[in-house]
Amino acid sequence: MKRILLKSVYDAWDYVMDHYAPAGQEEFARRRDSYAVISIQDTHTDGFGFEFTENKYCEGVLTLYFDDIVRPVDGAVLFSEEDAEEIISFVLRHKGTETLLVHCYGGESRSRAVAAFITKMCGKDDSMYFSTGRPNRHVYDTLTAVWEKRRR
Repeated sequence: MKRILLKSVYDAWDYVMDHYAPAGQEEFARRRDSYAVISIQDTHTDGFGFEFTENKYCEGVLTLYFDDIVRPVDGAVLFSEEDAEEIISFVLRHKGTETLLVHCYGGESRSRAVAAFITKMCGKDDSMYFSTGRPNRHVYDTLTAVWEKRRR
């Protein structure tokens, strides 16, 4: 994968819609790169009211439901090792995709942690994600622990 895009739900929608053109007018689409989506949605609202789907440009979608918390909270869903396994497997399956789009509601905590981890998983420097925002440490640390366990 050539690039990882970190977006809010609104910016992710705009990115996906930039690939759209009416039937027979595909040459007018603003974007034509292949992409895969990791969509992180809230549980207390039952998601954002829409889900991304595979299409001509979208090679895969992983939708996960967990909340932006760092420890158990009644009524909320904490990121789990199973979620981490799903993300790692998804990334490995889509290594050849040009763009990996990662989003949550605001694009600042959960998705930032996932994007930072994927950058690190790919052998690159993830410090930018920490210097420009605040990744959810529970999400990042769980992904790192599961990846390390998997590599042993």
